[in-house]
Amino acid sequence: MSPIERAARALCELDGNPPGATMDGKPLWQDYVSEVRAVLSAIREPDADHARQIGLRNVWQCNPDDIGGVYSAMIDAAIEEG
Repeated sequence: MSPIERAARALCELDGNPPGATMDGKPLWQDYVSEVRAVLSAIREPDADHARQIGLRNVWQCNPDDIGGVYSAMIDAAIEEG
């Protein structure tokens, strides 16, 4: 299951819909995909503080100057899925 689908299912359930809910034969979670994409697009670029916080963790052991690019690439990959 892609990150987009997982997030859309979570939003669907947050709205009080049961898992697996359908409408007109279509899974109801699919109605939330555009909202998920909008959120991912809104957080695509980390602000300076966020990039610094990620850099402090540096779980990727990469150049701290590349952290923002790595973060954006991860968001891009999630947006392109699904």
